[in-house]
Amino acid sequence: MEQSSNNVLRITRRAADRLRAGHLWVYRTDIEGAVAGLDAGSLVTIVDGRGIALGSALYSDASQIAARVVSRTAGMTRAQYLADLRVRVDAALARRRVLAPVTDADNAHRLIFSEADGLPGVIADRYNDLVLLQLLTQGTAQDDVRAVVVDALCEEFAGAELTIWERPDVRIRELEQLAAPAPGPLFTSWQARSTTEFRLNGLRFEYDAGAGQKTGAFLDQRLNYAAAARWIGASGRTGKALDICTYQGGFALHMAQVCERVTGVDASRAALEAADRNLERNSGLKAETDWIEADAFELMRAYDDAAKGDASRKLDAIVLDPPAFAKSKRAAEGALRGYKELNLRAMRLLHEGGTLVTCSCSHHVSLSDFTDVVTAAANDVGRRVQLLETRAAAPDHPEVLTLAETRYLKCLILRVD
Repeated sequence: MEQSSNNVLRITRRAADRLRAGHLWVYRTDIEGAVAGLDAGSLVTIVDGRGIALGSALYSDASQIAARVVSRTAGMTRAQYLADLRVRVDAALARRRVLAPVTDADNAHRLIFSEADGLPGVIADRYNDLVLLQLLTQGTAQDDVRAVVVDALCEEFAGAELTIWERPDVRIRELEQLAAPAPGPLFTSWQARSTTEFRLNGLRFEYDAGAGQKTGAFLDQRLNYAAAARWIGASGRTGKALDICTYQGGFALHMAQVCERVTGVDASRAALEAADRNLERNSGLKAETDWIEADAFELMRAYDDAAKGDASRKLDAIVLDPPAFAKSKRAAEGALRGYKELNLRAMRLLHEGGTLVTCSCSHHVSLSDFTDVVTAAANDVGRRVQLLETRAAAPDHPEVLTLAETRYLKCLILRVD
């Protein structure tokens, strides 16, 4: 299909090589020549310096990610893109039936994961009878895309109680200069609800479509929650446990199944209030559980200082699950310093044979770099640290080998001797 010149985006050789290797993003610094006349959210054909077409992409006139490839077919029309979108959404939903089937113990998972499902700019998460949709680019935050995705979701969950809400990511909305979505649900099969209860690994959690981070919870850690409890239980060290950056209590409540006492720490009072309500939903947990509102670094320094002269202050298990320290490549060096400090103090605080579960969700920090900085912390503190397991996001958050950004979550489970 012939393209008019204003529908073509010419990119550098380096960017073209990156796309040929399987990446899907074109940065604004990758563009060669003028881009005047390109409409925000429009489909463009990406070409290299020789004019060879590399595929079709959705263009943004605001973000530093200027274009996201949606097909290796050049010259796609909007109608062709929407038809292909429906095929890919259906395929993503079909994969989730295998990767994260709904059971009595688990009824929350990611349905659509943007580039990882070949659907740049589209995310959908299910929490029991609520689905939260995020349309994160100028090309996807459009009524025609909403209609296609909502129709596919309604067909997937036909006959079930379902309410679909659109929830913007505030930071990305600013970067993409997107308007706020219309109020009210996109769809409801019965009576519109914005709150529900969902289950992870048999534990009960509250959900509020209008509160919390991301789409409201961290579903990518689902299997890591269970693995942490399993390893801590097997360690024989199940006395006192600490969950740093607990958010709404994910790791803390799982540890409370096997430990005698669990303390969850977070800087957000609202998150801790939600964690406490989640605790109330799960009667019969083994641990005495409490919450502390505090800065992670300040609290770990205080705990470390207190334990230097008092062995009774030491702990049996610690989880470190901080937010993304590195939101850009330039921030990676500072992020590594932060990870090292938290891990070093955690290792000093643990009894011999204690368990450390340490996580990073910064895609700018690789698994290799994260492992190296945890290793450096072990060397500095002079303790023998065994790597029990290396984990990542749950499989409903798939990784694509040619897209490093999808390999963002790292979880190391360690024995500290």
